[in-house]
Amino acid sequence: MSSSPLYLQIKQFILDNIESGRWPVGHRITTELELTEQFSVSRMTVNKAIRDLVADGILQRRPRLGTFVCAPEEKAESPLLDIRNIAEEVVSRGQRYHNKVISQHELIADDFVAIKLGVMVGTAVFYSEILHFANETPLQLEVRWVNARYAPHYLEQDFTRITPNQYLSENCPLSAIEHTVEAIVPDNHIKTTLALSASEPCLLLNRRTWSGDRLVSSALLYHPGSKYKLTSKIVLS
Repeated sequence: MSSSPLYLQIKQFILDNIESGRWPVGHRITTELELTEQFSVSRMTVNKAIRDLVADGILQRRPRLGTFVCAPEEKAESPLLDIRNIAEEVVSRGQRYHNKVISQHELIADDFVAIKLGVMVGTAVFYSEILHFANETPLQLEVRWVNARYAPHYLEQDFTRITPNQYLSENCPLSAIEHTVEAIVPDNHIKTTLALSASEPCLLLNRRTWSGDRLVSSALLYHPGSKYKLTSKIVLS
């Protein structure tokens, strides 16, 4: 039996039914009373699971009729050949942006970080890990390393008020970017943080940014594959 909280097990049960096609768009799901009996839990526990899925736009309550499966929301979209502040992206779509700072500290570069940031092993660098939301839905997990030499005040910032992207753009004017994109099988930390279902794909954008000839920042940006896409436009002469 799963050790996860009961309301999460109920959420997963509902998501599994939707993703398998057993409960298509427009389908009225099992009632709260039936779920209460099926999982031997309180009505409050079932209500929390359904309330979370309603907030995520997966389910819709209809008074006196029941709870129904919604059509998938249009995926959030970012330009692959440019850098946009995720807070501005979310607001431009009419959604509410907020974030949660998971970690923000100095660390010593190991082999992996040294290669990512172009510094010597043993160099002190800055690290931040931030979860970005659109309304109440996790949209991006940002894991970032910053060269402390070029952004010495990075750790002093309140990243609930200004995003790392905005701060670095204002203090280390962008001259070049490097992007690589890949689909990954997320580890448990990423899966839990982004609230991914068991079969949810994860999209990873690797980004490095330069200011002049200085490699300032390296970031790993994780997105729920069902809610996010990257696009590019190339004009041919």
